[in-house]
Amino acid sequence: MKNQLPLFCTHKSPLAERMRPQHLEDIVGQDHLLGPDKLLYRAITTDTIGNYIFWGPPGTGKTTLARVIAQATKRPFVAFSAACNGIKDIKTIIEQTEESLQTGGKSTILFVDEIHRFNKAQQDAFLQPLEKGVVTLIGATTENPSFEINSALLSRCTVYILNALEEAHIEKIITRCLADTNQGLALFNPELTDDARILLANYANGDARVALTALEYAVQATAPQENGKRVIDIKTIQAALVSRHVAYDKQGEEHYNLISALHKSLRGSDVQAGLYWLARMIEGGADPLYIARRLMRFASEDVGLADPQALVQAVAAQQAVHFMGTPECDTALAQLVIYLATAPKSNRTYIAIGKAKRAVAENRNNPVPLHIRNAPTRLMKEVGYGAGYQYEPNCQAGFSGQSFLPDNMRESIFYEPNVYGFEKEVQKRLDYWASLKAQREQPD
Repeated sequence: MKNQLPLFCTHKSPLAERMRPQHLEDIVGQDHLLGPDKLLYRAITTDTIGNYIFWGPPGTGKTTLARVIAQATKRPFVAFSAACNGIKDIKTIIEQTEESLQTGGKSTILFVDEIHRFNKAQQDAFLQPLEKGVVTLIGATTENPSFEINSALLSRCTVYILNALEEAHIEKIITRCLADTNQGLALFNPELTDDARILLANYANGDARVALTALEYAVQATAPQENGKRVIDIKTIQAALVSRHVAYDKQGEEHYNLISALHKSLRGSDVQAGLYWLARMIEGGADPLYIARRLMRFASEDVGLADPQALVQAVAAQQAVHFMGTPECDTALAQLVIYLATAPKSNRTYIAIGKAKRAVAENRNNPVPLHIRNAPTRLMKEVGYGAGYQYEPNCQAGFSGQSFLPDNMRESIFYEPNVYGFEKEVQKRLDYWASLKAQREQPD
């Protein structure tokens, strides 16, 4: 009988669902919201809740908190999902809630999971019911509400940020699960070694659901020993971890956070950080051609002529990425990241084109000077196109000193080299041309 699986294993619901906290005091890792002195905690315990948007990474307890609020305030609870429900469903629930309110019932908590996936029309459908107090809206999102939720709806809600769980929080949840004889894994008589526990908590990346899913698989796949215990060691956990959950959304805010971290690490000449953020993007499934494109931009924007080879390296890496694809292209991207991080930095090219654009936008766009216009026809030559143009190779030192700017822009300076890397040589060249021009302008 000792080898017989507990009755519990016949339950169809996943462990993460069964272990979902039922009371406020059971929720871990969100003390900044649920401490006794916090506004949200007081609103829940005094039944004065408002409309909320819970924003946070997966597995941090957004759905759980919404359900706990409904339980604590004894309100009807209806869960919606952008993947399954539309405007028709919303209207049906609102009609049912209005009928309930007329008979003295409390407003229904309408929980909308992944609310950012609802389109504008669907989000607008909530506005009037919120104004009338027919429903209490709690939306959950992994995306920045500022970008993904209509401003009209957002203005009617309070946004609370749920933090990714720390490893200590994950370990606490694991311990609670292993000891729970009702909904947890205690009936399996499990024993998790310390190194296995540490690995599992680290692997979860702050997502309790990920940790519990892997733990359930590991426990059920482990045969009991003679004493009836199921010892889950680090090798068992490693075998249960098919793929690590990487916090990354190719279309969401985290995508831009990571590319920003990569860009700023390279600008700060931090090779190690650059490689780390590159790896985060690669492992998260970022398009390698997108990474290459951003690195090409960095090569011209932040390195520029301080090292002209930077852009050459970036173009070569882009070609390698396009030719090889994933996963072979990862070393080409890594080589480029290392090169760019260690290259001298200059943003003078970026500044120069910005100045030139502003000059175009803010000043009269005078015609191209006649002497540098093309003159392919006789008429053009007769009206002065190309007249007085000096062909540089025929001039002394290959330099004429003639002006190429409109009269109103003649004194403009857009590009000024930095003192780093190859731009020191560029400055010498500019000084040389300037001295020749000064000589040409001196009267005989």
